[in-house]
Amino acid sequence: MHIKNIYLTRVFFIVYIIMVVLFVGAFYLPWMFMVAKIYGLSLVLVTTLDLLLTTTLAKSITVKRVILNHSNHLSLWEDVHIELIVNSAHSYPLNIELYEGYPIEMQERNERFLALLGSNKEIKFNYIFHPNRRGMYHFTSSILFVASPFLLVKRRFNFQLDESVHVYPSVVQMRKYELGVFNKQSQLQGIKKMRRLGVNQEFEQIRNYAQGDDLRSINWKATSRKDDLMVNQFQEERAQQVYAVIDKSRSMQQLSDGMTLLDYAINTTLVFSNIAIKKGDYAGLFTFSDKIGTFLKAERSNSQLKRIYELLYNQRTQFKEPNYSLSYEAIRRNISARSLLMFYTNFESSSAMHRALPAFKKLNQKHKLVVILFVNTQVEAISNEKAMKLSDVYNATVAEEMILTKKNIAHEIRQNGILCLLSRPQDISVDTINQYLALKATGKI
Repeated sequence: MHIKNIYLTRVFFIVYIIMVVLFVGAFYLPWMFMVAKIYGLSLVLVTTLDLLLTTTLAKSITVKRVILNHSNHLSLWEDVHIELIVNSAHSYPLNIELYEGYPIEMQERNERFLALLGSNKEIKFNYIFHPNRRGMYHFTSSILFVASPFLLVKRRFNFQLDESVHVYPSVVQMRKYELGVFNKQSQLQGIKKMRRLGVNQEFEQIRNYAQGDDLRSINWKATSRKDDLMVNQFQEERAQQVYAVIDKSRSMQQLSDGMTLLDYAINTTLVFSNIAIKKGDYAGLFTFSDKIGTFLKAERSNSQLKRIYELLYNQRTQFKEPNYSLSYEAIRRNISARSLLMFYTNFESSSAMHRALPAFKKLNQKHKLVVILFVNTQVEAISNEKAMKLSDVYNATVAEEMILTKKNIAHEIRQNGILCLLSRPQDISVDTINQYLALKATGKI
């Protein structure tokens, strides 16, 4: 045991100050001298005993961290429940004070857990970890201070619980919206059910009947030959290529409810790509900033969604101005067939939009382009605040002008024959899915 791990408690200083007061009082009241000596001797003995007790705790107490909903991948913006388990094999109760090794991103410095731990008992502390960015989070050592029932000294234990967890785009959100699109009994989060007009299907293969197959697709001739129910499997005549194009420039670092616009775009891309593949289309990915980032050719294989998932994990904002001309050239070279491009970007001024407009026009000539812009929720909140003083009126006026500018930007893009969504970040997944389903239902992709 190192002496540096032993700490004096507040109780220690209080009781020893009392002893000093008694000895000082004995100068004026002689009878107090005997009381002070008895008190002081008892105090030294108790302190010695307390010190001996704390030195015997080394192997009798353990701390364990359990991430309750831990899987290989944690999801962005989803609560993670964490449990700290303290176990004592000692024969008397202990006063414990636990400091968790939170990831630095949580900015927790003063949070602590206090408890009286009974003899041969364990106690559990719970807290919620709420990741608001993708990437790796590192949990460090947990520090435990333990004191005996005398509460005069305490000992520090450093439990090496270093652990790293990976936070990926939200799979939970992806599954939720998948349910909303494909479950005929539900209409989740504003997702609209679109009836496909003029659908043409072509024969693909004959296969064994599976529960849930349409009885009208049973191939009776094949069934009679195989002596087992066989069904015709069809596929849509024209599966389309759909690409998520993500701008990773400085403007996408803007925050909304603690999460960047880039992360909203990435979460939506995962949701959108999953639904596109389930709908029989080919999903791909393209990212850029001042230079080309990631390009993944559109496919609809079972492993394509996993590739998109892994690539989205590593996307980072570049804090530079976007090069739309370069992105157009890259798309022109790499995407030859007519495709649906869901283009996630952000403009706060008309001049920024005008720099991108020539590239948008060229893309829209060869592909079906949907430009997705984000409402500035911080500006929106300022415009809705009740004005209490003159500066509030000024701020609200400026905010209204910025909101109007953003609406005019979206309107001008539409005037050039380009589809444009202007949506709040929290609604971007629903609006993107509805736009895709509407285009698919009307056969415009």
